Amino acid sequence: MHQCGLTSSKSMLVFLNLIFWGVENEVDRSIQKVYKTYNGTNPDRQLHCCGIHNYSDWENTDWFKETKNQSVPLSCCRETASSCNSSLAHRSDLYAEACEALVVKKLQEIMMHVIWAALAFAAIQLLGMLCACIVLCRRSRDPAYELLIIGGAYA
Repeated sequence: MHQCGLTSSKSMLVFLNLIFWGVENEVDRSIQKVYKTYNGTNPDRQLHCCGIHNYSDWENTDWFKETKNQSVPLSCCRETASSCNSSLAHRSDLYAEACEALVVKKLQEIMMHVIWAALAFAAIQLLGMLCACIVLCRRSRDPAYELLIIGGAYA
């Protein structure tokens, strides 16, 4: 009995690990695609990060090579840096955090909420099954519960 529970726990951990690993790989592919197709028009600053691994990742993009101005997108500028012009010459004005790690972390947090919700739902179902079993056990022992036969059919 205990071994069955241990095996299912290990299986669940392996399954969760595969989910997280798959999320990380998909995020990496998506971010690579965004970096390759970036054209300099989206100054979104929601994530507070710069580059896949850091701001130097922008040096390998077509946008960086075409502009030849040694700068990264304005979204890489720290909110606290008031005079940031997104130049690599002023690296202290840029976010040092990696976007890939930040996105993966956010997705893993969301996945944990989904997993906890699924576990709560499973616990409610198990509680319902336990209650049904208790009612059935009491019904079989209590003489007050009798089958009613009406016209040859059970009621």
